[in-house]
Amino acid sequence: MKTLLVFVLVFLSLTMVYGAGKAPVKPGLRLDFYKSTRCPQAEQLVKQVTEARVRRDATLGAKLIRLHYHDCFVKGCDASILLDTVGTTQSEKDARPNLSLGGFDVIDEIKTRVENVCPGIVSCADILALAARDAVSLPFNRPMWNVLTGRKDGRVSLLSDVTGNLPSPFSNFATLQNLFSNKNLDINDLVALSGN
Repeated sequence: MKTLLVFVLVFLSLTMVYGAGKAPVKPGLRLDFYKSTRCPQAEQLVKQVTEARVRRDATLGAKLIRLHYHDCFVKGCDASILLDTVGTTQSEKDARPNLSLGGFDVIDEIKTRVENVCPGIVSCADILALAARDAVSLPFNRPMWNVLTGRKDGRVSLLSDVTGNLPSPFSNFATLQNLFSNKNLDINDLVALSGN
């Protein structure tokens, strides 16, 4: 549990501040973004569904963090991991490293709930980031980190984008160092995000 918490805090502090790498946060990302929209209850809706699901499945926090990580590491935190294959164009979801991911059903349930209350306002990218935080935070009875919101959803998801962009469990140190460097992450980030 301690290792998971350290991993989570380092990873999410990096994604909160830098997005998919150490570049400045995209304009428009801020705390409580939805408070000034037609869906001020967005974060509460995400939290309600997430907490209900975590109470039924204690492994959900780890699943959602991993899902969020796989999304952010490939193209940035744009929810492109959630898009399904269309026709013969395979999506990120179908890439071999992503076949064991879980939590898609939870994000779908949250999105349905949010869309029923305030359609067309809340991005799936924000839902995924908030749900990951809320799932991990539940045992502590408080949010473990702030999540900047206001992300836009990606509209393109290609299996080919995963190859060479997502660390493999079989990657050697040089390969990992190169992958992290390509995301503007340094050796400290590599150790923190890879450590068990």
